[in-house]
Amino acid sequence: MKISIGNDHAGPDYKKAIVDFLTAKGHEIINHGTDTFDSVDYPDFGHPVAIDVETGKADLGIVICGSGNGIAMTVNKHQGIRAALCWTKEISALARQHNNANVVSIPARFTSIQQAIEIVDTFLNTDFEGGRHATRVDKISC
Repeated sequence: MKISIGNDHAGPDYKKAIVDFLTAKGHEIINHGTDTFDSVDYPDFGHPVAIDVETGKADLGIVICGSGNGIAMTVNKHQGIRAALCWTKEISALARQHNNANVVSIPARFTSIQQAIEIVDTFLNTDFEGGRHATRVDKISC
């Protein structure tokens, strides 16, 4: 699977751990995130992830910022994106099963790196259930 990842200054260590985990599982990574803790603007790293997923360059996306909110709001501005802010693996599973989320947003300041890896692993390994959920998902875009 090809996965696009982007992060601001709150998430370089999270991104590294997630990328290491995913590459060990054979996934291809497109990295749009910063590698430093110097202050940056999360939209500069979120928009490229959203574009990768929207255009099919990536199968799914992962975005990381301090609260997970700002970068999720950014990527959700794109019509083809359904980003879910997830702070547990259970929420991550539901985001895929019920909402067909194609980007997971991780709040680095509110999860551990191990939790973030579990969230990502669950997100990538959970399928959309379709059915009654498909009708609802079809109503999301403006």
